[in-house]
Amino acid sequence: MLFAKSAPKENLVVRGARVIDPAAGVDAVLDVRVDDGVIAALGTELDTNAHRVLEGHGLVLAPAFVDPHVHLRTPGREDEETIASGTAAAAAGGYCAILAMPNTKPIVDSAATLGALIETARAEAEVPVGFLAAITKEQGGTELTEMAELADTGAAGFSDDGVPVASAGLMRRALQYGAVTGRRIALHCEEATLSREGQMHEGAVSAELGFTGYPSVAESLMVERDLALAAYERQPLHLLHLSAWESVQALRRARADGVAATAEVTPHHLCLTDEAVRSLDPNVKMNPPLRAASDRTALVEGLKDGTITAVATDHAPHARHEKDVPFEAAPFGVTGLETAFAALYTHLVEPGAVPLETILERMSAGPARAYGLDEPRIAVGSPANLVLLDLKASYRIGEESFRSRSVNSWLLGQTVKGGVRMTIAAGRMVFAA
Repeated sequence: MLFAKSAPKENLVVRGARVIDPAAGVDAVLDVRVDDGVIAALGTELDTNAHRVLEGHGLVLAPAFVDPHVHLRTPGREDEETIASGTAAAAAGGYCAILAMPNTKPIVDSAATLGALIETARAEAEVPVGFLAAITKEQGGTELTEMAELADTGAAGFSDDGVPVASAGLMRRALQYGAVTGRRIALHCEEATLSREGQMHEGAVSAELGFTGYPSVAESLMVERDLALAAYERQPLHLLHLSAWESVQALRRARADGVAATAEVTPHHLCLTDEAVRSLDPNVKMNPPLRAASDRTALVEGLKDGTITAVATDHAPHARHEKDVPFEAAPFGVTGLETAFAALYTHLVEPGAVPLETILERMSAGPARAYGLDEPRIAVGSPANLVLLDLKASYRIGEESFRSRSVNSWLLGQTVKGGVRMTIAAGRMVFAA
C-alpha cells in the first residue's frame, strides 16, 4: 500500500541520543546501529566499523512520523505540489510515510488513475506514500466506486475528503463494501445544509467580522451519524480533521461503547482558535475552520487521553495567487508537513500542555495503526524509520526553507522551537539538515 523510489539502504550508527519510543516504552540514552536499513542493535559503545557515525548527544531520536492526511495535488495541479516535492517536504518534516487524499483532477476513483499515481511514486517519491481512493465516483455522493478493484490495485483506504457522503444509505453501503476490502473508510464530516457558505467558525468573532459562520454542529451532527452507522454495521471508520468539542464527546462515547473508530486532529486546530482570523490572513482559513477556545481545549484533552489517536497535517498546498486575495475569496487550506512537529512542540510541549511522548506517539504509531500500516519502531529487527530532533533549535519560519511548491503556511514569520535534524524512511536517509 506504500510506494517509493528504490535506493541503497543505510549503514550507520546514531551515537548518544536520547532514544524515545513511547509505544515500546523506551526512553534512554543509547546508540542505535542500522545495518542495511534495518535496526541491528541498541546499546552503548556499539561497534561502528564500516558504519557512518552520527553524533546524537543532546538530541532526541524517535520513530519517524506518519501523516495520514496529505494533499499532493497530483494529478491536475502540479503547479501547487507534486509527488516529488510533497514527499521531499515530508522528509524535511520528519515523516517516513504519508497518505495522499483522492480529491485531485481527475478524482482518484478508477484503477487507471490510481495505477498511474503508484507508478509515479515508484519513480519519484522520497518517502513511502500511499493513496486513498474515492468512496463515490467523482466524489459525487451518488454511486460507489469499484472499491474491490481499487483495493486490489493498491488503494490504502477510501475517502471523499473535501466533501461528505451526504446519503446515510450510501454511507452504510460504503462501510459494508469497505469491510470486504479490508481498507479503512475515512470521513469528512460536514452537514452542508448547516455549513452553507461559511467562511469561519460561527461565533462571536464571525459576528464581529461580518463573515458567514460555519457552526460546529455542522461537523458534529455528521460525526454522530457516521458513528451510529459504524456501530450498527460493526465496522471501523476513521474521522478526518476533527475540530469541535461536540465531535470529541461523541467519539469518546462511541469508543467507550466499543465502536472501532479512530480520529485525527491537525496541528492548526490544536494550536489556534478563531481569534487568529482577526488578522484576516488567508493562511488561517481552512475547512473545518479554526474554532473557539473551548473546542481547542477539547481537542487537546482528546489527544492526551487517547480519544484522538492521530495527528494529521491536512497539508493543503495552494498557488500564491490563490491565497493572495481577501480572506473571504481565498480557498480553504494550509500547508503543514514541514512545520508540524515544531508547531506542536512550540505551542503544546514547551508550555507543558501535552507531554513530548504523547506528541511523538500520536504523530507516529497512532496514525499508522489507524490505517493498519506497520508502526515505526526503535527495536532490533525493525526497518529503520527514524527522526532525529533538536529540541533546543530556535528558528524563524520562512518561505525560503520550504521544499513544498506552495508556501501557504500559518506559521510564516513566526519563531518556533524543535527542529528536524535527520529523517530515515524505510532504511534510507531522506533528509539531513
